[in-house]
Formats: sequence, C-alpha cells, structure tokens
Amino acid sequence: MLPAAQRLRRRGEFAAAVRAGRRASRGVLVVHLSPPSVATDSARPARVGFVVPKTVGGAVVRNQVKRRLRHLVRDRLAVLPPGTDMVVRALPGAADRPYRRLADDLDAALARVGRR
Repeated sequence: MLPAAQRLRRRGEFAAAVRAGRRASRGVLVVHLSPPSVATDSARPARVGFVVPKTVGGAVVRNQVKRRLRHLVRDRLAVLPPGTDMVVRALPGAADRPYRRLADDLDAALARVGRR
C-alpha cells in the first residue's frame, strides 16, 4: 500500500494529471505524467493514481492488476521529482500479462514520457 500522501484520490486530481501531463503508451499500459507546475507543488511528494477499467476483467481481476501495478510503481516513485503526478491506466490485456513484462511496459512508458 502506498502512503496517503503519495496517492491521487479525487477525480479532479486524476483529471488534472491527465489533462496537463504528457502521455506514453507501451504494451498494456498508458502512463500520464504531470510535472510540478508551481513552487508549492515541489514541497509535496510525487503522487500516483491507477485506472483499471471493467474491460480488464471482473472486480477480482481488476484488484489483482492494481496490486501488481502498485507494487511496481512503489519502487519507481522515488526517482520522480517532488510534486509530480502520475496516472497509470491499464488496458484490457493487463490481466494476462506476466509480471516481468508488465514491469518492462511500465519502465518503457516512463522512459518515453520522461524524454519528452
């Protein structure tokens, strides 16, 4: 579980991160990364939110995908600058993707969105 300070929880926070951020898609993941915009944002830690729609599977499958993504993102959150918001959206094939390939997709998407 991620600490509350590192989670996006409100719909407006998700929408702002998607609207203002850069997007990269790799494999079965889409990553939206919104860099800090004002000086006050740099005081808070990087935050992340997950979107796993019903097209991925039933409730049990969606929760399993979220747990796997949370575990993968937890290690990568420290390298993001303070004040950054990130939204990770799973596509329908995420439930069938092996853990290692899911990690590769996340790393590739983060590298791509970080280069822009």
